[in-house]
Amino acid sequence: MKSILITGCSSGIGYDTAHYLHRNGYRVFATARQQADVKRLRAEGLEAYRLDVTSHQSIEQTLNAVLQQTGGTLDALFNNAGYGQPGAVEDVSTDVLKAQFETNVFGLHALTCRILPVMRAQGHGRIIQHSSVLGLVSLRFRGAYNASKYAVEGLCDTLRLELHGSNIEIITLNTGPISSGFRQNAQVMFVKNIDREHSVFKADYERELLNSSEKKEASLWTRQSDAVIQKVLLALEKEHPAARYYVTSATHLLGLFKRLFSTRMLDALLRRI
Repeated sequence: MKSILITGCSSGIGYDTAHYLHRNGYRVFATARQQADVKRLRAEGLEAYRLDVTSHQSIEQTLNAVLQQTGGTLDALFNNAGYGQPGAVEDVSTDVLKAQFETNVFGLHALTCRILPVMRAQGHGRIIQHSSVLGLVSLRFRGAYNASKYAVEGLCDTLRLELHGSNIEIITLNTGPISSGFRQNAQVMFVKNIDREHSVFKADYERELLNSSEKKEASLWTRQSDAVIQKVLLALEKEHPAARYYVTSATHLLGLFKRLFSTRMLDALLRRI
């Protein structure tokens, strides 16, 4: 039975992926930041642990507990935990930007580096890093999130080069719009951390960020979490998985446009999204 540790399993993609893999023969170690979510996951039949990816102590405690259960091995890691911090770049404080990177980048990096010696010792492994379409292109008012996913892209591209010949695969998922609680959570972070009343973008925020979530959630571009799960399965089960998988039509189109369009043309398109 293949084993996998998944971060960010309290809801959405992580939650659905953990349950799907558990039902289909994987030994899943589902993790979440809040103990209440861990308790719920356990009640639903999963092996669940509390894991705060921004805490090195939490990473050590959780991985040690998991490795005790597996005899010191782990076949796969899915670094899925993350959140979006909306707001114009000039409205995002440095501390808020650091917090975005703590979860989306530094936590992913710490967990990856901690598991690599385990995978080297066992002679194989798969590490799936959850990036985004916004690791390929940027959108207005998503600067902190854009930057965090661009950083994930850089780490993945470098790791692939450094791990060549190790039998440890680094797979990047570039996911587009998925029906989940991501946008609602992002709005919470926007209200918490952005002073929109004194921003030059106040009208834009009201129009584009605070009143459009339902319309965007119902968009024809939006897919369900099974679209991501299909790519996770390819990453886990193909003998030679692709270096990256695009998820949703939006990612395929914007990835294509980035390759074909000039910067000026691409900027003009992205300003309209």
